Amino acid sequence: MKVVQVLPDLDGGGVEKGTLEVAQALVAAGHESVVVSAGGRLVAPLEAAGSRHYRWDLGRKSLLTFRHIWAVRRWLQKEQPDILHLRSRMPAWVMWLAWRGLPSGSRPHLVTTVHGLYSVSAYSAIMTRGERVIAVSDTIADYIRTSYPQTPDQKITRIFRGVDPADFPYQYQPSESWLAQYHQDFPQLAGRKVLMLPGRLTRLKGHHDFIELIVRLRDKGEPVAGLIVGGEDPKRQAYAQELRQLVADKGLEEVLFFTGARADIRELYSCTDVVLSLSTKPEAFGRTVAEALTQGVPVVGYDHGGVGEILRALYPQGLSPLSDLDALEANVTALLDTPVAPKPNQHFLKAEMLQSTLALYKELVT
Repeated sequence: MKVVQVLPDLDGGGVEKGTLEVAQALVAAGHESVVVSAGGRLVAPLEAAGSRHYRWDLGRKSLLTFRHIWAVRRWLQKEQPDILHLRSRMPAWVMWLAWRGLPSGSRPHLVTTVHGLYSVSAYSAIMTRGERVIAVSDTIADYIRTSYPQTPDQKITRIFRGVDPADFPYQYQPSESWLAQYHQDFPQLAGRKVLMLPGRLTRLKGHHDFIELIVRLRDKGEPVAGLIVGGEDPKRQAYAQELRQLVADKGLEEVLFFTGARADIRELYSCTDVVLSLSTKPEAFGRTVAEALTQGVPVVGYDHGGVGEILRALYPQGLSPLSDLDALEANVTALLDTPVAPKPNQHFLKAEMLQSTLALYKELVT
């Protein structure tokens, strides 16, 4: 098979990571993999693993982007892929309009993946136009059925995102050199129980609830400290400054730290007592929750969306009612006082995700 995946860019994130994983699986199975995007830091590993990358900025939300339709149509006629897999709304519109203009007998099979709980609109409905529509969780499958009831149920295929236990080994122990650097960077964490909130600095990730949780636990005498792990959104620098000011106003500068984006998240998980997931908007999946639990680290998260699904399957002790700070405090306190280790992840595995995705492709072309 020749499979073309299309997304806005390859700078990083869950959609991008999943695209690379599928691309690598295709090449490993002897298929041809092509990715179309505006480029980014993940192009090099993509190409090193045997895929071709075609640079095309189709993600810009502008009417001018539609000028590419005719060039895209000619490119599809030249490439003649078996599968065209669309992963984001704006590129999906351009690709779909180009695809629709091809003779029906020469069109590739069309697959879309709904990666998020998009605003319900004609614009978002493009993600339900595939011959197969992949939902990354039961939450997303329900969203499609409710928001776009015209989508035939037999078109919807739920394929959970997955984590590779080799990347997040159960009860992983970092190297002595890494630990020495960690203790040098964060000497204030010594002797304290560490809570972590991973995720980019955007308002929906629940940073205010996390800061309030630290305040409450310290007020009752719990020796806790916190790490906020994630990069700043360049478009939301005022929010990042607002959070830093709040930490200063609460007198938490010696126990609550912003690490920025980190490549050593596995090592940071291993030094954390409880990972938090406090998004106020339901997540489509919740990759950090699955990663931490796969590694055997307790997670407490709000019980909605994909995070609720993962916790119910792997760690029901971590379920906490949405935005209920009293319940959140009680839940975290209980796990700090009497830790309960998660069981090994048998549900949300990268190998199963890749096997199911390639099987869907093969079903369409045979």
